[in-house]
Amino acid sequence: MRPVLTPKQMRVLDAEAVIDGTSMDTLIARAGAAVARAAKRMMGGLYGRTVVVVTGKGNNGADGRVTGRLLADQGVRVIVLDADRMPPRLPVCDLIIDAAYGTGFRGDWNPPSNNGVPVLAVDVPSGLDGLTGLSSPGAWHADRTVTFVALKPGLLLGSGPVLSGEVELSDIGIVLGMGNVDINEVEASDVGCWLPRRAPDSHKWKSAVFSLAGSAGMMGAANLCASAAMRSGAGIVHAASPGIVSDRTTPIEVVRKSLPMLDWSSDILADVNGENARFKSMVVGPGLGRDDGTVAETRKVISGSNVPMVIDGDGLFAVAWGGDGARDIVRSRGAGTVLTPHDGEFTNLLGYPPSHDRVASARRLATDTNCVCLLKGTTTVLAEPSGQVLIVSNGDQRLATAGTGDVLAGIIGALLAQGMHPFRAAASGAFLHARAASLFPADEGMVASDLLDLLPRAIAEVRMT
Repeated sequence: MRPVLTPKQMRVLDAEAVIDGTSMDTLIARAGAAVARAAKRMMGGLYGRTVVVVTGKGNNGADGRVTGRLLADQGVRVIVLDADRMPPRLPVCDLIIDAAYGTGFRGDWNPPSNNGVPVLAVDVPSGLDGLTGLSSPGAWHADRTVTFVALKPGLLLGSGPVLSGEVELSDIGIVLGMGNVDINEVEASDVGCWLPRRAPDSHKWKSAVFSLAGSAGMMGAANLCASAAMRSGAGIVHAASPGIVSDRTTPIEVVRKSLPMLDWSSDILADVNGENARFKSMVVGPGLGRDDGTVAETRKVISGSNVPMVIDGDGLFAVAWGGDGARDIVRSRGAGTVLTPHDGEFTNLLGYPPSHDRVASARRLATDTNCVCLLKGTTTVLAEPSGQVLIVSNGDQRLATAGTGDVLAGIIGALLAQGMHPFRAAASGAFLHARAASLFPADEGMVASDLLDLLPRAIAEVRMT
């Protein structure tokens, strides 16, 4: 995992380093040297090059001034510009070093056009909020960003991934302790270590999933979810949908359980909680329906089942149904629970939308419900009630298509059934979901069912890292 520090946490670490005997001038000198090395790599050398360095008043500007002096000492023609007094047009140059404003910047940053000249940003691109990823509309798009000690949330959220370009993490001598970091970005090697492997003596019931999903006209959601669970390691999947006795579209590997239209919760609870019950996890919600009878029965299943559960789609609607106190059905669950809201479902659950600080919003929902919260977005933010946060940033626009959320729910359900901790299961599911999408051979045209055949390859690749 790659550590992520908020701007406030970074300021505290800077101050602690100074107290421990490392001067701020030393930290700035190290940062400037790291940026100078990156500049040399970007230009392919220094001879005959011209660099424009844009500097502000804070430590970010100081880093830039050190960079400029180091490059000038090596023969580069360096032009230093004050960020507060920018000319309408930039001088002709080979590289722009953006050291105008750092992680604490608030307001607007509207520099002149870079006219296609590569931009190297210091710590974060100027105009980008280092906490939220919000940005000024005229901010430069960096080709590369050199950031220090740890990633910043704003580099991963909102406009951050687009504005930051390739992010290079540089060590300037500040040591992170275990107590310093409560946000981490998930990498492939993490998921490869977390994923369980089937034991030689395994059988299908050791990773059995029960899926409560689908309804008349919405069986596609149920089938995507069940198939994704099978492709992600579930040994067997039983699928039940209110009012559906049989369905010809159900994958042949999935066991279809008939359910009446009404009063079906006791049947499901007998299957998952009974004396001979063998299911290891449940998925509740994809395409399930929102009529009052379905919602009431779904709430009974959620509160009454004693196996780990991922709640998605219409299951989240059922959790939120009834106003204040409705979320008690998940707070009181004895088994691990993963909630997977997009912004609209988050709003239904808490009564207000996520804030620009998506890390804080995910933490709030996790604390309020005593569940793992997976807040969907271009960058996925996961929080557990303790306050620990994981960020999954390998997704892209290909996942913005109907049914991909149903696939994600099935993946997480399968990982829960294999005994993974809910926090890691949710993070691993989000990472594998995005990794599978990245294997699709085109930027457009992917549909949710394409992910099903790509999942085994994604899992295999991650295991090899």
